[in-house]
Amino acid sequence: MNESFQPDQIPVILPPGEGRKYSMGAMQAVFKADEVETDVRYSVSEWWLDPHSEGPGAHLHEANEELFYVLEGTTSFLVGDKWIDAPKGTFLRIPANTLHDFANRTDQRTGIFNVYIPGGFERNMPEIVAWFEANPSG
Repeated sequence: MNESFQPDQIPVILPPGEGRKYSMGAMQAVFKADEVETDVRYSVSEWWLDPHSEGPGAHLHEANEELFYVLEGTTSFLVGDKWIDAPKGTFLRIPANTLHDFANRTDQRTGIFNVYIPGGFERNMPEIVAWFEANPSG
C-alpha cells in the first residue's frame, strides 16, 4: 500500500458484523467508517434494536442530515410529529432541524443503515453508552 495515502483515501472493507461496536442495552451500533476514514465528511453505521425496544429518543441535529435504510425487519420512525412503520428496504432522508427517533415495535430484531452528514457523530458514542448504562430500560 502506498504510504503517501491519507487515512480517508484508503479503502475500507469490513466483513459482516465488523466495525467499532457500541452496546446500549437493547440497542447496538456498529460504526463502519467515521471521521478518520472520511475526513469528517460523513459517518456510516448500523443500528440494531431488539424486539419491543426504544431507540435513542426524539432529537434533532441542527447542522446534520441523516440517511436511513432499513436492513432487516420493520423499524418505526418518528419524522417530525408523525410515526411511520418502515419495512425492510425503506429509505429515509432526515434533513437538519427535523425531529426524529426510531424504535422496534415488533417481535423480531430490526436493523438500519445510517449515514450522518457531515461526520463526527461517533465522538458522542462514549457519552451515549454511559447514559444508557446509567439509565437502563425495563
